[in-house]
Amino acid sequence: MTATPPHALRRIGILDMASPDGDRLAHWDIFKRSLGELGHVEGDDIALEFRWAEGLPEQAASAAAALVRAKMDVLVTAGTPAAAAAIRATADIPIIMATGVGVGTQLTDGAHTNQNVTGISDLPPGVSERRIQLLREALGSAAPLAILADRANPSSPLAVRETQGVARSLGITVQDYWLERPDRLEATLSAMKKDEIGGFVVAPGAMFFARRRALAALSREHRLAAMSVRREYAEAGCLMAYGASLRENYRRAATYVSRILNGTKPADLPVDQPTEFDFVVNLTTARAIGLAVPPSLLTRAEIIEV
Repeated sequence: MTATPPHALRRIGILDMASPDGDRLAHWDIFKRSLGELGHVEGDDIALEFRWAEGLPEQAASAAAALVRAKMDVLVTAGTPAAAAAIRATADIPIIMATGVGVGTQLTDGAHTNQNVTGISDLPPGVSERRIQLLREALGSAAPLAILADRANPSSPLAVRETQGVARSLGITVQDYWLERPDRLEATLSAMKKDEIGGFVVAPGAMFFARRRALAALSREHRLAAMSVRREYAEAGCLMAYGASLRENYRRAATYVSRILNGTKPADLPVDQPTEFDFVVNLTTARAIGLAVPPSLLTRAEIIEV
């Protein structure tokens, strides 16, 4: 009697714009556990191959090309530049965004959807507006505000445009600071301090996530109030965070991957957007930068002290 040959492993390529720190690895562990709950077990019917871009677009491009050459069955990306790099590398392998911004970028503009890309988009309408409003409320009406954006990230112009639109409607001025490369972070925050900025919003971007501890330390050093897009930034020492839970993104990404592995086309899976958001205030940082956060704001926030 001839033994039945073992089934071939389905290969999942993971391209992350950030670095493999503890938080990011914990998110991918959630992704793997969620796949297991859906019947896909690493080493049984699936194999995972990771590539990390360390916040560098050129590294994302070479990593995406390597995953395509390795003939992955599906690509999962974290960060808009990672998704963009995957799109440039292949038109055939399905691409799932665990994090990233779809609408308004080259991934999909709402009218001309890329049929090979789906997943979870991180910048639903109104979220940039909420961030600048909360920062304004924390600082009061006098302090000049800014937004820190990543020049290489396709999602940054969207966040800047929405933030500036809200600022005009509120009658306030928000100054743009565009970061060309990660090694310019210290110089950029020093420039904010020199310009007498009181606080800034961090645009979504895996480059910033990868350097959130440095970002937090520099913002404390320069006594700048930083409003960030993930609770992990506040846990690293930024003043505040308002954004969707990354943990939920990775759970939902696993559902998308499972459906792709079971035969669904990416075009039949609409890009999803979060509907629930965390608002976190780091009181230790507030004290460090000499800010008395209004009680009316604290009653609406999750308070941490780290």
